Amino acid sequence: MVEIDYNNVVSDVIVGYQPSLFCGNAVEAGKGKLRLLSLFSGCGGMDIGFEGGFICHKKSVQSDWVLRPVNDDWVQVRSTMFDTVFANDILEEARKTWVGYMSCRKNEAHEIFHFGSIVDYVKRSQDGNNVFPDNIDIVIGGFPCQDFSVAGKRKGFDSNRDHNGKLRDIEVPSEETRGKLYFWMKQVIEITRPKMFIAENVKGLVNLGDVKDIIQQDFSSADENGYIVLPPKVLQAANYGVPESRERVIFIGVRKDALNDTALKALSMDIVPDEYNPYPKKTHSYKLDEKGLLPTVTCEDVLCGLKEPDETQDPSQKFYSRAKFMGAHCQGQTEIQLNGVGPTIRSEHHGNIEYRRLSEEHGGQNLAELNAGLKERRLTPRECALIQTFPPDYTFVRYKGYSKVGYEVSPSGAYKVIGNAVPPVLAYNIANRLQELWPKYFD
Repeated sequence: MVEIDYNNVVSDVIVGYQPSLFCGNAVEAGKGKLRLLSLFSGCGGMDIGFEGGFICHKKSVQSDWVLRPVNDDWVQVRSTMFDTVFANDILEEARKTWVGYMSCRKNEAHEIFHFGSIVDYVKRSQDGNNVFPDNIDIVIGGFPCQDFSVAGKRKGFDSNRDHNGKLRDIEVPSEETRGKLYFWMKQVIEITRPKMFIAENVKGLVNLGDVKDIIQQDFSSADENGYIVLPPKVLQAANYGVPESRERVIFIGVRKDALNDTALKALSMDIVPDEYNPYPKKTHSYKLDEKGLLPTVTCEDVLCGLKEPDETQDPSQKFYSRAKFMGAHCQGQTEIQLNGVGPTIRSEHHGNIEYRRLSEEHGGQNLAELNAGLKERRLTPRECALIQTFPPDYTFVRYKGYSKVGYEVSPSGAYKVIGNAVPPVLAYNIANRLQELWPKYFD
């Protein structure tokens, strides 16, 4: 009997896929590219998107972004000019999933990912240690969002969790509490002096008093007021080929002394001319009536072809949250609309994971599947990942060795990192826009 390597079984939607043909030459990674430093990296949604070269549904991207087809529905997109040389997170699940996926792309993935608090890394750097790589071109990071999210307690700057995510009895929040970790991203920007930085957070931050303005001003003051920080913009992921209603606020900063005179003048204007605006233009028509946009990508597009959990060998599809139905008044108690975009994929709490299908008793609408004998269940980690536009060859649930006894990354851990992530296709849109403007800004 041949033992299956369950750590490398990919999604059913790309059966027959040969990783060796698509993951690229890891030895050559990084040659002649712009050096990217990633903070609060999680399982790498931003990093994957900024580097490109990943697999996604063909409906999610413009045709000229496609490098080659994988099958009738899935494609590999072109690589960008960005290359991750430093990544960081405090979650063990993030380290294992990030390194597991990126090892196909980079021989040095284990050395690139740094496990621990960015606060500690900054302090070590300030003490004279060589912590961060030289010649960084761009810093990206989604600083922790739980304290700004409408799905959380919205403590904002008054968070009572420390920089390692631990709940503490903190009377007076400081720069080291979770709600102010963007401050440490600013410190990394001052240490590495990149030409650009991209900071990301939840839309809820915009509506939390003057938090957005304070963060924008603080980022602007980096390196003695050395950066232009454009007014942050909320991007709806579904307008960029993601089959999910997910809104994120994006801060973009550009170092003044790196810009050429024309770009400096343009980016300093109250209204930045379109030809210099770094925010990506919408590509898909979610709730929009604009000509020239691609049709909305739906859940059915990306989930079509998946086997049910009891039929698959994909460990990320075999398991799903068994949290009981808690009534329609609670979060996560509705089923996804297959012919529309999915709800925002949430992190951690199993009762928040949306349903793939509900029973008729609980208001389920997918009668064809119910009549075919398919049972009520919540989304699997694989389904959450595909809705987030993570590549179908990304192994999230990872067994220890090749056996089923225990996990390296459990289904719970997979849910956590997937729900915390930036959709790679959204990040790819941002990266392509910056790649287009880079010579216009700096040459």
